[in-house]
Amino acid sequence: MKYIEDVLNKKGTEVWSIDGEDSVYQAIELMADKHVGALVVKEGSRLAGIISERDYARKVILRGRSSKATKVAEIMTRDIICARSDYDVDACMALMSEKEIRHLPIIDAGELKGMVSLGDLVKTIMEDQQSRIEQLENYIYVE
Repeated sequence: MKYIEDVLNKKGTEVWSIDGEDSVYQAIELMADKHVGALVVKEGSRLAGIISERDYARKVILRGRSSKATKVAEIMTRDIICARSDYDVDACMALMSEKEIRHLPIIDAGELKGMVSLGDLVKTIMEDQQSRIEQLENYIYVE
């Protein structure tokens, strides 16, 4: 069984953030530059929300708003769903599926430790399954 800590150890713990007063355009620009689909939103040192490409599509583009004139705080998701690094990957996959989210901030003792995406978890599960297949094949061929 793999844990979120294992995922973060492999992918890294760097989390990109933006201020709630910044424009949505700046957020999308940062996401594109860093090749990520979501950013955490901070107000000072406090985690205030999360903004994703999905927020942009649904709350700016489809409503005909200007990304340069709209502040991140106006469209960010404020009710952040988080997990801890000691959660197992399957539990986080279930949580993300149930809540229909693609990015999950990882918080331990009130401190942001990283963020995982649905893709990170799928990749981890696939690698784990491949490893199990190889172990079974080796077991069969040894016999």
